[in-house]
Amino acid sequence: MESWLKQSGAVGLDGLELANFPVTGRGVKTLRHFKKGESILTIPSGNLWTVEHAHADPLLGPALRSARPPLSVEDTLATYLLFVRSREESGYDGLRSHLATLPTSYSSSIFFAEDELEVCAGSSLYTITKQLEQSIEDDYRALFVRVFVQYPGLFPLGKFTIEDYKWALCTVWSRAMDFVLPDGKSIRLLAPFADMLNHSSEVKPCHVYDVSSGNLSVLAGKDYEVGDQAFIYYGPIPNSRLLRLYGFVVPGNPDDSYDLVLATHPSAPFFEQKYKLWVSAGLDSTCTISLTLTDPLPKGVLRYLRIQRLDESDLAAIALQQTDAATEGKISESNEVEVLRFLVDSFCHLLDSFGTQLEKLEKQLADGVFSPGGNAWAAAHVSLGEQRVLRLARKRAEELLSAAESGSGDVRGCANCEKIPTQPMLCGRCKAVTYCGRACQVAHYKRHKAVCRAV
Repeated sequence: MESWLKQSGAVGLDGLELANFPVTGRGVKTLRHFKKGESILTIPSGNLWTVEHAHADPLLGPALRSARPPLSVEDTLATYLLFVRSREESGYDGLRSHLATLPTSYSSSIFFAEDELEVCAGSSLYTITKQLEQSIEDDYRALFVRVFVQYPGLFPLGKFTIEDYKWALCTVWSRAMDFVLPDGKSIRLLAPFADMLNHSSEVKPCHVYDVSSGNLSVLAGKDYEVGDQAFIYYGPIPNSRLLRLYGFVVPGNPDDSYDLVLATHPSAPFFEQKYKLWVSAGLDSTCTISLTLTDPLPKGVLRYLRIQRLDESDLAAIALQQTDAATEGKISESNEVEVLRFLVDSFCHLLDSFGTQLEKLEKQLADGVFSPGGNAWAAAHVSLGEQRVLRLARKRAEELLSAAESGSGDVRGCANCEKIPTQPMLCGRCKAVTYCGRACQVAHYKRHKAVCRAV
């Protein structure tokens, strides 16, 4: 692949080579010193796998462009990969040399055996993987009917099976790069050789797409010495997503999270009034809010539930205030207690639904029950991360509930961050809201001033 890329104008390959590493496996090794921010690799536009290039292919393009409805970006790139892999005639040698470097199998969660996936039963990964398995089957059947059987000469069915399709999808999920363009549109692409760079949270975002040239460049995310492994940064991704898309986990991942789904049916009482309040709060009637290790109970969760549980008298009082900031903080003692009791009960239920509780998983990992690096081991780390986040969320909700039930204004949550202040500070004007300190008061002022002036 390196010789093909050099001939096509790729820059930087003389300073890099593919190599095997003890923990991460196949990756990119540096052959010289690089300073942080220095360009280490550039792949020309003509060597990238993109929807545009797939549509421009003289054989494949007409088939893709004729599909109705149009294929998704994922399906287009997956079909492009399988099409090139199936060709034997000249004209695709360069692209096929790239395919030869790709894994023949993946360790994404959709390939787990049932007993391996059961290790993380109760986690979001377990639920999403089950849904994905069905979704992939449905998408493959649709692609089969809309494209493959329409052009049998292009798509020999023996090389376009559902297993081939799953391989191609995982190639796109684990190796594609996404960029937002200046016009707000986005582009997804696969870049030969650059896709061999592994992820590390120790480097900063360091791969860039040049809109004018269409080239993909990788910069050094830190200083590298000769023989180091070069990395790129995928972003702050929790283990559940890392395992689903990329097939690996980071033990003790600081970016672990739990996506909490909040929803209200349109037939619920006072839905229209509440919907307007949700919109004014930057929310919707159905919201997915990430709980994280650093912010296990985001204020958006509380604000959503406060609105959801408004009764007729609460709505009337808010209407009289005629301000969007009316639902910014606690609405009433009864509303707050109801919301927090619901949250504590919900977090307890979610934690009870995990097939293996946190302490048992920790012991199993410590005792070597799961083979390190194996599928069950990875699933255990996903479950651990989500349970830790949910336990922190439950603890925060219990603290807020205790404060609300005590009726002590000195221990109510900060109006800006919802945390319980160690040294509470009241708004000097209205004395009605509490802050952690000056920084939270300043951050909250624009939202609070309308209510403060009305008091």
